[in-house]
Amino acid sequence: MKQAVFEQRYQGSWKRFGKRLEQLESGKRQEASDRPDEFAADYRRICQQLALAQERGYSSHLIDHLQQLAMRGHQQFYRHRSHLGTRILGFITAGFPRLVREEWRFILVASLLFYGSALLMGLLTYHFPDLVYSVMAPERVAEMESMYSPEARRLGPMSERDTGDDWQMFAFYIMNNIGIAFQTFASGLLFCLGSLFFLFFNGLMIGSVAGHLTQVGYIETFWSFVIGHGAFELTAITFAGAAGLKLGWALLAPGRLSRIDALRYAASRAVQLVGGVILLLLIAAFVEGYWSSTTQVSATVKYIVGAVLWLLVGGYFILVGRASHAPD
Repeated sequence: MKQAVFEQRYQGSWKRFGKRLEQLESGKRQEASDRPDEFAADYRRICQQLALAQERGYSSHLIDHLQQLAMRGHQQFYRHRSHLGTRILGFITAGFPRLVREEWRFILVASLLFYGSALLMGLLTYHFPDLVYSVMAPERVAEMESMYSPEARRLGPMSERDTGDDWQMFAFYIMNNIGIAFQTFASGLLFCLGSLFFLFFNGLMIGSVAGHLTQVGYIETFWSFVIGHGAFELTAITFAGAAGLKLGWALLAPGRLSRIDALRYAASRAVQLVGGVILLLLIAAFVEGYWSSTTQVSATVKYIVGAVLWLLVGGYFILVGRASHAPD
C-alpha cells in the first residue's frame, strides 16, 4: 500500500486518538476515558500501524507522528494501571533496551565521538608522552600515577583508604558520575554543542590518562581497574550524550512541529534514557567501589569478569525487550 493511501485511510482515526489524548493530558479523564476498552483497542491499532509504517519504509515524518501518538498513548494507558515498582521493572526488563535500540542514531554519534576521541588521544599520548601535560597539570598527572601504582593498597581515588571506607567511595562515584552525565545531557539544549563538547572533552581526558599510564608501565593495575565498571560507566556517558543530542536536534530540526512541541516530544524520550543512565551509574559505582579498587584479586580474574560484564551489557541492549509489546 502506498503511503498516501495509508494516510488517507487512517488519518481520521489518528486525529480522534490525538484529540482523546489531549483530553486525558489536560485532566479531563472522566470524559476521555469513559470507554477504556475502546481506548485500549485504539492504542493497539496505533502500535500496529506504526509497525507497518516502519516495515514499509514510509517517510520519517509519518513514523515520528505515529511514534509520538503511541508513546503518549502508552503513558496514558499505564499511568493508573500499574504501580511504580511494576513500571520500573517493566522499564528495566524491556523499555530501556528497546528505547536504546530506537535511538541508535544518536547513540552511534555519541559513541563515535566519545570512544573515537579517547582512542585517538590514548594513542597520541602513548607515542608522545609529554602530550599528557597539555591536557592535565603535572600535579594531576602525579596524582593519577599514585592512584594506579603497583604499590597502592587500593586502586583509584583515595588509594590509601581502608576496605571499610568503600561505601564512601561508592557515594563519591555516584555523585561524581551522575554530575558528569547530567552535564553532558543538559548541555545538549545548546543546539547539541554542549553535549558534543563534553563527549569530546571526556574522551580526551580518559584517553590521555589511559595512554600515559600504559606508557609508564601501569598496564595491569590501570586496565584491570577500569575494565569491570567501565562496561556500565562508559556506556552511561555515551547514553547521556545521546540524550542531550536528541534535545539539541529537536531544536535544530523540528520538522513540521514547532520547536516547543518537538522539544517536548524529544525530552519525554531523552528523560527516559537518562533514567536508564542513572541505573547504569549506580551499578558502575557499586562495582568500582567494591570490586575494581581491590588488589586482593588477580588482574587475570578481573579481566575475565570485566569481559563477562561487557558481554552482558551488550547482550542486554541487543536482545532484551524484543518481544512485541501491546496491552492485553
